[in-house]
Amino acid sequence: MTEAARAVTGERAGRRGRSGGGAARRAERTAVSVETARFITRNIPDFEVLDEAAIAVIEHNAETVLEEIGVVFSDNPDALERWRQAGARVDGDRVRIPRGLARQLCATAPASFTQHARNPERSVEIGGRNLVLAPVYGPPFVRDAQGGRRYATIEDFRNFVKLGYMSKWLHHSGGTVCEPTDIAVNKRHLDMLLAHMTLSDKPFMGSVTAPERAQDSVEMCEILFGREFVAENTVMTSLININSPLTFDGIMMGALEVYARANQACIISPFIVGGAMAPVSVAGTLTQVLAEALAGVAYSQIVRPGAPVIVGTFVTSIDMNSGAPTFGTPEASLITYGMGQLTRRLGLPYRSAGGFCGSKLPDAQAGYESANSLNMGLMSGVNFMLHACGWLEGGLVASYEKFVMDADQLGALHQVAKGVDTSEDMQALDAIREVGPGGHYLGCAHTQANFKTAFWRSDLLDYKPFETWEEEGARDTQTLASARVARLLDTYRQPPLDPEIAQRLTAYVEAKKAAIADSFS
Repeated sequence: MTEAARAVTGERAGRRGRSGGGAARRAERTAVSVETARFITRNIPDFEVLDEAAIAVIEHNAETVLEEIGVVFSDNPDALERWRQAGARVDGDRVRIPRGLARQLCATAPASFTQHARNPERSVEIGGRNLVLAPVYGPPFVRDAQGGRRYATIEDFRNFVKLGYMSKWLHHSGGTVCEPTDIAVNKRHLDMLLAHMTLSDKPFMGSVTAPERAQDSVEMCEILFGREFVAENTVMTSLININSPLTFDGIMMGALEVYARANQACIISPFIVGGAMAPVSVAGTLTQVLAEALAGVAYSQIVRPGAPVIVGTFVTSIDMNSGAPTFGTPEASLITYGMGQLTRRLGLPYRSAGGFCGSKLPDAQAGYESANSLNMGLMSGVNFMLHACGWLEGGLVASYEKFVMDADQLGALHQVAKGVDTSEDMQALDAIREVGPGGHYLGCAHTQANFKTAFWRSDLLDYKPFETWEEEGARDTQTLASARVARLLDTYRQPPLDPEIAQRLTAYVEAKKAAIADSFS
């Protein structure tokens, strides 16, 4: 922590952020109860598309890429020196990694880790059979049914954080749920982090747009959780994109270095548009993605052995007529399934999939494409799913209506992931005996005992008879979603936070913003 930051925040070694204080306890007693489902633990098998021969070919080819072609670490002489000392061959900014070295370095990364939330009940376990769902990340625009498409503001950002907090099936508050373009680029990360820390008590992501912004994220977490707690625990999971093909830029790697040294988790994620940033073939793309992931994870372990990481795969194909990215396609599914297998062989957590679509509106195209992408994520063994709700127009837009539409559908993923319960009660032989041939189960004892929990039920979609639906205004799903957005925001209540911590966070943000001039580039 810098001396200036200490002057603003004071020292707080060993003290965990909490909801304590009389005012906070009074607020807690009067707060609206917000239910959040536990992160998903799959009781269903992963879907695998690669046989052992295919896996062997792709792994061999990925090592060949690292050894013969290499990767670029641009604008980062320290990284080049670290690689040289680790045993790689460095020529200019090109790093060639001997066969087996990257995989050997990756071995120190943990197979799973806990990301702590300020409310311990919301903490998540990332890895293994678990799936953590987080909202859309990065859109500069927002859309709602009333105002249409427009640039995002900090007020939009705060609204999305509130919606994420109120959403039962979301486990994570995410990161840049939209870009608040009304705040300077070099300062907006402070306001975004403050919103996540104060308007929600779910886990969140840090800033990666510059190393010093990553450091600000760590320092704000030290205020929220306590310095000693942050030093010993993971409280942030942040997104480090690789500039595919095979390029690691100094800004992203600088942020990774900050987080790795602080024992904070990074999602190391190739950013693939097939045919533009990777080969058009599934096997070729898997080879490149695996090579990039191996190099990125290995570098994080050079910086700090044991630093928590997630292997990321963001992949889409391209429309060869228009050049626009496409989503929910068969090829993207095959790559996501395949990379799940390759990542599990590394013994590391996996990030991929989301509510992806290319549609401009929350319409049928958005529904089809998003359903394909969400189910692909569940079945491929993803452990951390960014963009699980709110994504529209190829990620350019965060949609209010689609946010709640997607968040509602995430409940179906929870239900499918439970698998088939074959306990004695669920075998239902007594019910079959009771009803017998030609009867019905509506009134039998088994139905009466289980009807409240037997089936997943949407909180949004309309299942009423036609006549009732028509009498109520013949509302389509977008109209129902608009009403749900308004209802959630109207009933939102801020989760309790120690007033001293809240004041210190606000003071930190104000001091940091006052110390630098605005920059919008």
